Amino acid sequence: MSKQIVIELSVNNHPGVMSHICGLFVRRVYNVEGIACMPVNDGSRSRIWLLVNADERLDQMVKQMDKLQDVHDVKRHDGGHEVFGKMADFF
Repeated sequence: MSKQIVIELSVNNHPGVMSHICGLFVRRVYNVEGIACMPVNDGSRSRIWLLVNADERLDQMVKQMDKLQDVHDVKRHDGGHEVFGKMADFF
């Protein structure tokens, strides 16, 4: 089984942003195992967490996400992230 990584994004909160991010994964045939998203602060930005399997393409994917116009910050959590740990308790 592949090691799972969490990518945390800070993005502008408006229609189409999630579509651009997911489109990047679709074009590269890279599966997203889980998505969590919520607005932060005044609602003008959102935080997105993507649960993905690690492979040799991941570094390039992170670089390409960072270049998207509506993405302000990209963080890679190699040890997982509490967001998905807490969600697992519900299922």
